[in-house]
Amino acid sequence: MDAQQFREFGKAAIDLMADYVENIRDHDVLPSVEPGYLINALPQDAPEHPEAWQDILKDFNQTIMPGITHWQSPQFHAFYPTGSSYASIVGNILCDGLSVIGLSWLSSPACTELEVLTLNWLGKLLGLPEEFLHCSSGPGGGIIQGSASEATLVALLAAKDKTVRRITKSDPTLDEDYIKPKLVAYTSDQCNSSVEKGGLLASMKMRLLKTDSDGRLRGETLKNAFEEDISQGLIPCCVIANLGTTGTCAFDPLYELGPVCNETDVWLHVDAAYAGAAFLCPEYRHLMRGIELSDSIDVNAHKWMPVTFDCSAMWLKNGYDLVRAFNVQRIYLDDIKTENKIPDYRHWQIPLGRRFRALKLWTAMRIYGAEGLRKHVRDQITLAQYFAKLVRSDDRFLVEPEQSMGLVCFRLKEGDIVTKKLLENITEKKKIYMVAGSYNGRYMIRFVICSRLTKKEDVDFAWTHIKDEANLLCSDKVHTKAQLPAINQIVAREICEKSK
Repeated sequence: MDAQQFREFGKAAIDLMADYVENIRDHDVLPSVEPGYLINALPQDAPEHPEAWQDILKDFNQTIMPGITHWQSPQFHAFYPTGSSYASIVGNILCDGLSVIGLSWLSSPACTELEVLTLNWLGKLLGLPEEFLHCSSGPGGGIIQGSASEATLVALLAAKDKTVRRITKSDPTLDEDYIKPKLVAYTSDQCNSSVEKGGLLASMKMRLLKTDSDGRLRGETLKNAFEEDISQGLIPCCVIANLGTTGTCAFDPLYELGPVCNETDVWLHVDAAYAGAAFLCPEYRHLMRGIELSDSIDVNAHKWMPVTFDCSAMWLKNGYDLVRAFNVQRIYLDDIKTENKIPDYRHWQIPLGRRFRALKLWTAMRIYGAEGLRKHVRDQITLAQYFAKLVRSDDRFLVEPEQSMGLVCFRLKEGDIVTKKLLENITEKKKIYMVAGSYNGRYMIRFVICSRLTKKEDVDFAWTHIKDEANLLCSDKVHTKAQLPAINQIVAREICEKSK
């Protein structure tokens, strides 16, 4: 393909994507395909000879698009947002066009330095303490990881290394093989599955501690867990706190957890993957009170900000903790010019190389500006509040717990089995997409404002669809009143078992 063909192919692809976004409401949010549809539709072997780009786009429309779940649809209300914007897409194009690999500063100086700059920008907008930023006089700073999952694993590995170093320094008779099996990490029973997976990957026991009635991990619970494990000869190593849990968007009180961790010299990592973006707005920063007591924090710019995946912003109070844990030197990576001046990000992450992800964060932040980013967050919270008001207007439904950020959890008062059937029926129609959760042992439906395109009329559409399905379900009388209590107990037990 020559430059002219590239221009034609690229322009056609951009036109296709622009038309897709502008007309995304024409698509059902969920596809109507069966497993294996694409494998059976496309050739089983790669083409021997070059093919025309026109044929590729034709196949894209005819075979790929029918199997797409439309994450940017205004009727996508599952999980949490995945950010997108034209500004970020252009940033990705620039990144892919340059196709640099950031191994070291010299391998592409702008790749490193723009990341330093944009992480300082974003950290300041979120109101993070200066000690977490590169512009401070200390060893803190930020890095773009691929996901919150990676950030959690990085924090666990760094905490593991730091704890082992601390113990062997105080008692040289102990070795790593003795210490490592005794290390324990802690989080709440409302944590994301990636946190538990991080414990597996880091080969560290992970304790999921019971939360209070609002889904928060309290300081007293953590302190008791530390004391219990220490009495058994175990070593508390790392705590993963949540600012915005996956299930209900609950906020752990860092001002309680931080002192407990600091007193015991335990690493405190803060997972604020979704809700951290709310701190762009000063009125929500009280929810991160105590953040100065943490060692690291992660916010997915690719969730609630208009930045495409993957772009997970992680800040550390002491970047040298990562360097000490991950530093592997080779002569071909020597970069004398940057010593103690610019972070060498290969020591701050799991992979050696890195994409120029700062470009899309940079373009999005410049096109939107701080004002536009705050408006985006506030508008989506307002839409969630509006949806919660609609649900409360129907006495068949209950909003529980209270709406938090862009998330509304609700259920039918008639019971878990009926609520579960309602979600199944809605999903089968493919017009709107929501997923289930649990709260205090009860089955609930999670409705999240996800797409930057969602408007009030889209929320009205979703609520009308939910009500219509509820009307059909109630009229069907799937279960008698006598049957429902027993079935609800069965479903409740299933929920509890799955949450363990």
